[in-house]
Amino acid sequence: MNARVLDGDITNTRLDDVRAYEGVRTRRVLAFVLDYIIVALLTIPFAILVFFLGILTLGLGWMLFGVLVPGVAILYIWNTLGSSDQATTGMRIMGIRLDRLDGTQIDGLTAVVHSVLFWAGNVILSPLVLLVTLFTDRKRTLHDLLLGTVVSRTGR
Repeated sequence: MNARVLDGDITNTRLDDVRAYEGVRTRRVLAFVLDYIIVALLTIPFAILVFFLGILTLGLGWMLFGVLVPGVAILYIWNTLGSSDQATTGMRIMGIRLDRLDGTQIDGLTAVVHSVLFWAGNVILSPLVLLVTLFTDRKRTLHDLLLGTVVSRTGR
């Protein structure tokens, strides 16, 4: 990683480059759609498992259907966005990644909190989540601002 020290602060030179944010907003939306499809496909085998578990437990196992999609999504986010790539599969396809402004790596918990804040922001402030990117530096969303993260292009 290219990092330099300025007045005691570590600054990532890749994140200082304006080119790292070209087309990030569009790529982010497309990555979300791809990840949504992937989570839906991953949910199918787990749904089959829960169905048979419900039969074995005389219907009690079917209560897991209520948490199935969020559970699969959280596991997916934890294992992809929280990995060393710092990107979900959709983000990797679109050539973007999530970075912390302090230069440390995204861990699984931060990745899940980032995702939960995104969904909570959409429930409460639906259109404002993406509108914030029009007025912030580095095209950051509201949950990026809260967590000190930024989405940037890879390879720039």
